[in-house]
Amino acid sequence: MTTLKAATIRADDASDKAGVKLTPKRRNVFTLLLASDTPLSAYELAEQCKEQFGQSIPPMSIYRMLDFLTENNLAHKLASANKFVSCAHSTCNHTHQVPQFLLCEQCHQVKEIGIQKEIFAALKISVEQAGFVLTQSQLELKCLCTDCAQAIAQ
Repeated sequence: MTTLKAATIRADDASDKAGVKLTPKRRNVFTLLLASDTPLSAYELAEQCKEQFGQSIPPMSIYRMLDFLTENNLAHKLASANKFVSCAHSTCNHTHQVPQFLLCEQCHQVKEIGIQKEIFAALKISVEQAGFVLTQSQLELKCLCTDCAQAIAQ
C-alpha cells in the first residue's frame, strides 16, 4: 500500500472517530501537506488548492481544516514558523514518542523525530524545577540539514 493511500485511510478513520466527514477539501489539504518537503502556511495551502485542484478556499477555512488534522494527529503546527507539516506517523496506528522537529534554516526542510522517554522526562523535571508547568511537549530545533551544512562548508 502506498504511503499516500495509507495516510488517507488513517485520515478517514480519524474522521469517522471524530464524527466528522473527511471532505474532499480536507483530503486535498492533507494530500498537499503529505506531498510537501517543507512546512506550509494556510495561505500557501489555499494557493496550492487553487493551483492543483481548482478550488478557491479562504485561508480561514484552511485553518479549520488544519485544526482537524492536528487534533487527529495527522499534521503538526510548527509554532516557530506558523506553518504546518503532515505527521511523519500518519500511516501508523500506534502511539509514538513526543515529536521533535529539526528545521533546516537554509532549505526549510523539516524532519520529525521522537524524543526518547528518558530525555523527555529529564526535560520535564528541569522545567518543573525552574518553577514552571509544561503545557506543550513539542520541540522545534533550528538546524542545517546535511546537504546545506556541506554546501556552506565548501
